[in-house]
Amino acid sequence: MGMSLDDLASMDAFGGGKGRRETITWLPEPEPRVRRYKVFSVDDHVVEPPDAFAGRFPRKFADDEPQVVPTDDGGEAWLWNGELLPNVGFNAVVGRPSSEYGFEPARFDEMRRGAWDVDARVHDMDVDGVSASLCFPSFLPGFVGQRLTLWPKDDELALTAMRAYNDWHLEAWCGAHPDRFVPNQIAYLRDPQIAADEVRRNAARGFKAVTFSEAPDKLGLPTIHSGHWDPLFAACAETQTVVCLHVGSSGTSPTTSPDAPPEIPAVLFGAYGMYSAVDWLYSKIPVRFPDIKICLSEGGIGWVAGILDRLDHCYRYQLGYLPTWRDVDDAPSDVMRRNFWFCSLDDDAGMLLRHRIGIEHILVESDYPHADSSWPDTQAMLVRQLEGQGVPDHEADLITWKNASTLFRHS
Repeated sequence: MGMSLDDLASMDAFGGGKGRRETITWLPEPEPRVRRYKVFSVDDHVVEPPDAFAGRFPRKFADDEPQVVPTDDGGEAWLWNGELLPNVGFNAVVGRPSSEYGFEPARFDEMRRGAWDVDARVHDMDVDGVSASLCFPSFLPGFVGQRLTLWPKDDELALTAMRAYNDWHLEAWCGAHPDRFVPNQIAYLRDPQIAADEVRRNAARGFKAVTFSEAPDKLGLPTIHSGHWDPLFAACAETQTVVCLHVGSSGTSPTTSPDAPPEIPAVLFGAYGMYSAVDWLYSKIPVRFPDIKICLSEGGIGWVAGILDRLDHCYRYQLGYLPTWRDVDDAPSDVMRRNFWFCSLDDDAGMLLRHRIGIEHILVESDYPHADSSWPDTQAMLVRQLEGQGVPDHEADLITWKNASTLFRHS
């Protein structure tokens, strides 16, 4: 059972519906951490700065450009497609005490500057000991750009908005420090053939990844089982563009009963990583496109070994009477270990199972600037997980940066 992120955001426990926060507390500025490991974080976020779209729409659509406007309560909000969209507090809470985390609207000056300013972000990466980062969109576009590409009535405006975001991300964000960031595009969700053409065009420009929904049907789009998206996936496989599936990119979060307390969706949030891995596996996308690379962000790794065991169990006992996998030579668990990469956020136990998971398919993240972020103590977290579990240095190098460097072709 799932709940929409809008419903989650409206819960009193998370500050939903309470208006702007009256008090903003900043923790002391952290000292640069001792670097034990080189770190390549494959899940961070960028809060789009106020000038992200400025001048990036053609004259025909100049009046439709997303822009930041003041609100009556002294806040700030994006104006896009006739809707006011405030930045959500949870999108950028690093540097503040956890007692102030919530979904309340936030001004840019109420966020740590590294959330939206690329030079300040690099400074914060240096403080944390993070050498390279792959960044997902934030609240205005949505994790997969769905607000930009699905909201407009006009197809051309939707394509314009998508291209404007990707141009800004490539040129202004990644282009400012190309050795520190991996270009990660949003896809055109209205037409899979146009989306495929854009992936090929963007691959030639230097994009290495595309963010896509874990469950597009929950956004009102065709399912991954329908074959509708195959032109896009073919383009990704052809260009080595990694398909990045971020938890929550379907606009929903796992929960249990309708009256479940807020801790339950908070704890289960990463469970969509497990659901998505199995769903995408049995869609046979990685069978039809054996070269496709699928990266699961913010889902953790602790569940992976158990799912591999369950896949083997079902394959042994159900192959004779369940039809989906009968015509596939490779076992489901082998395909999962070949085509999927898994992202550790805070997974001490998962490191003990690293060889069962597949040590060359484990990555790490800092999730800056979200509430789950390990910033500024990512190094300490990794020391606890890796040294604490007796992981030798050559294996730690794979997990902390070499696997990501190979997957995203970022030296």
